[in-house]
Amino acid sequence: MGFACGIVGLPNVGKSTIFNALTSAKAEAANYPFCTIDPNTGIVKVPDHRLADIARYIPPQKLVPASMTFVDIAGLVKGASKGEGLGNQFLGHIRETNAIAHVVRCFSDPNVIHVDGSVDPLRDISVIDTELILADLETVNKRYSQMEKAARAGSDKKAAAVMGVLAPVRKTLEAGNPVRSLLLSDDDLALIHDFHLITAKKVMYVANVDDSDIGNSTPNEHVKRLMAYAEKEGAPVVQICGKIESEISELAEEEKAAFLKDMGMDEPGLNRVIRAGYDLLGLQTYFTAGETEVRAWTIQKGFKAPQAAGVIHTDFEKGFIKAEVYHYDDLMKYKGEQAIKDAGALRLEGKEYVVRDGDIMHFRFAV
Repeated sequence: MGFACGIVGLPNVGKSTIFNALTSAKAEAANYPFCTIDPNTGIVKVPDHRLADIARYIPPQKLVPASMTFVDIAGLVKGASKGEGLGNQFLGHIRETNAIAHVVRCFSDPNVIHVDGSVDPLRDISVIDTELILADLETVNKRYSQMEKAARAGSDKKAAAVMGVLAPVRKTLEAGNPVRSLLLSDDDLALIHDFHLITAKKVMYVANVDDSDIGNSTPNEHVKRLMAYAEKEGAPVVQICGKIESEISELAEEEKAAFLKDMGMDEPGLNRVIRAGYDLLGLQTYFTAGETEVRAWTIQKGFKAPQAAGVIHTDFEKGFIKAEVYHYDDLMKYKGEQAIKDAGALRLEGKEYVVRDGDIMHFRFAV
């Protein structure tokens, strides 16, 4: 199970710079609107020190981290839903992502043009939200009458159920609010899943700040306003400096630690973006470990053992018998699998076992 995140924002807020740093994909980033002409897709490794820790005691031929996909589209501008700019052409590329990372400019730099002439995070968010809301409303309206007619006929129970969700969704969009403000249940969201509504997705805000703000204990005024806004929405805010992250991504591994120390940073800010994405979607990691590989697997929190096995292969879920389980903490404590067994920390778990973040698992199954 992967995590796909669509990156949105106005032109010149640092979207493509951050995308480049995340993925090292080298999308064009320049100081003028509509620089990102084609959508860019990059797959990044999820940073997790536990992989290397596990490999110390179970030496493998290779380490396989979990991964995330990021999709960067052209900057959206006011009127995008009506065909202004280029971003509207690529909204389809982010409709099937799991979440949205909204990059917001929180730095002042006279050398970097702002499409509206000044830095105002809340105004910028409003512009993007409006365009996404209008795009979603157009999507809903295209099928609304047909779905309503099917529901009224009385013979299509699914259409009736969909309309029970779609009607308040359209009303919310018409009022200028995102679908996520309805706080729909997972079951309701499943009913309207094939509409791929962008504003139904969870959102996190990436505050792109100046390098002088990194290491400061107090956020700048732009970030403070953004954090107050996001708190009302229940959305996380990750503060990073696109310029610094871009520099870090260009360094050799052995140089990164020294650079981070000089900047007063424990890790690249983009690691926090990835972790925020995991938290946002309720994701967690379990591991498989052996001579061939130590691998991280991404699952939804609350997954039971057969569902976790199914992420490896559907046959594992269908033929699930038992799971041999111990935790990463057990391995760090006992320093080896035999010692874990001797201590009685290795368990056999059945179909009802709820997998924990950091579990190390071996599945028994029969096809």
